Order: sequence, then C-alpha cells, then structure tokens
Amino acid sequence: MKAIEIGIILIIILVIFGAILSSIENSTEKAMKEVEANNMEKLTSEVIDNLINNPGVPENWNEYGKGTPGLAVVNEEGQVIPNSVSYAKLIALGKDYDKLVYDKLFTSKIHSSMELIPKESCISSVKIGESGEGENVFSLTRLVKCDFYKSYVLKNFEITGKCNKHHSQDKCSCNYFKVFPGNLKKSDYYLLIDTTEEYDLSYIVDTTRVVKDRYWKTAISDVIYLNDEFEFYDDDSAIVFVHLDKPHPKALLVCVPKNFDKDLLEYDYFRTNECEFVMKAWY
Repeated sequence: MKAIEIGIILIIILVIFGAILSSIENSTEKAMKEVEANNMEKLTSEVIDNLINNPGVPENWNEYGKGTPGLAVVNEEGQVIPNSVSYAKLIALGKDYDKLVYDKLFTSKIHSSMELIPKESCISSVKIGESGEGENVFSLTRLVKCDFYKSYVLKNFEITGKCNKHHSQDKCSCNYFKVFPGNLKKSDYYLLIDTTEEYDLSYIVDTTRVVKDRYWKTAISDVIYLNDEFEFYDDDSAIVFVHLDKPHPKALLVCVPKNFDKDLLEYDYFRTNECEFVMKAWY
C-alpha cells in the first residue's frame, strides 16, 4: 500500500475519531445540562410548594427578619390556609431575598424571582427577587389565595352579624365593635365598599347609648371615614354598630394605623384575592 493511501486512511480515521469524541462530549454536556435542569426544576417545585403551604418558622418570622421563611396565611383560628400567600411575609421576604431565598432555600446555587399577580382585581402585581434573568429560565405558576391588608379588617358585611335596631338580616347587614377614645389617637376606622356598591348602599353608624337618632346616609364614596361618627358621651368606651341597608354587601370595616398609605384604601386590598404566584429560576 502506498504511503499516500496510508496517509489518507489515517486522516479519515482521525476525522471519524474526532467526530466520535465530539459527539460523546456533546452528549455528555447535554446529559449534564438535562440533569442540572431536572435538579433545578425539582428544587424550585419543592421551594414554591413549601412556601405557599407553610407559614414559616417561627410563624411570625417576618416580624423579626430571621428564621425559615414561609408565605402561607394563618387564619383567626390559628389554622394554616393551604396554597396561600401573605402579602406582609412576601414583602419581608423581598427585603432580605438573597439571605432568605438564594442562600437559605436554594443553598446559593439557583437564582430566582417571585411575582404575585392578582386576578379580577384592581391591585397591581408585586414582584420580588433577583433581576437579570439568565438563559434557560424555568418558570412555575401556582394559583393561591392572597391577602394584602386583610389583617386590618374588623368586620366583613358579607357575613351575617348582629344588630341593636332589630333590622332583619335578610334585608340589612349589621355588625358592631368596641372602641376606646385612645384608639382614635393612633388608628383610623373606615367603611370600605366595592365600587359596584357605591350610591347603591346606605348606612347608619350609632352606639348602644343612643342620645339622638341617626338616619340613613347614602354611600357616595367607596371609602367612608368613620372616626367622626363615634360618640362616647363621657364613657370610657363605646359599642359601635354599623348598619347597611342591603344583605351581604361587598363592604368591610377596617382599622388602620394613622400613617397608613391612604392611596391603598381600596376594597380589593382588604379582601381575600385569587392570585397567580409565579416563581422563576435560573443558574
């Protein structure tokens, strides 16, 4: 066999060998990327499901800025609401995201962001976490119940309450609460109604100690300031009744701090919302 032929054969063998090595390397790299992607998807799924079903440890970790984070809402009976997100905890998570999420939940391996998107609501979405998403972003979405400022709600008039005027609750919605003069120095009380109820709802605010009759007023705004409606008559407290002239209206009685942002005094911010909770993850 001539040297030229041998050389050609060797070149062909080298080309084939190189192609095989390249194919092996590509297959290996592809397999490694698939393993990384699967691991990221698995860990991200575990993290998001744990967040929306766990209030965290301790339960009020957001008040101290430390502990193991969780976002689930705990109701008045102390029960954890599955698939829920507390706005207060979400904001706390966003303030120390790198430490609580990147370091603690993802063990400094995966970058991420979270977004809470209210459905059928006037509330804007809320996004926390890292920016500058990398390539091959993995995204997960969960449908959740989300509260924003529901903790400030004293009474929900869609739920039957009690009345001191013997109003029939199949025609009216009434409820009551106790207030002290000192409360008015640090808190503001409001009746918040859905915009669909505006001008279609009338109300009376009175107390158990009736000195003069109160008459129905038309709700000409969806935000009604109530502090000026309270009369103590030299008593150290008052039992205040709020009467609405239709059953189960979309209306809430709220008590907020004096420094509360008045632009957020909207019915939707204080009710339970249906939301999409989106988590994005990337290396």
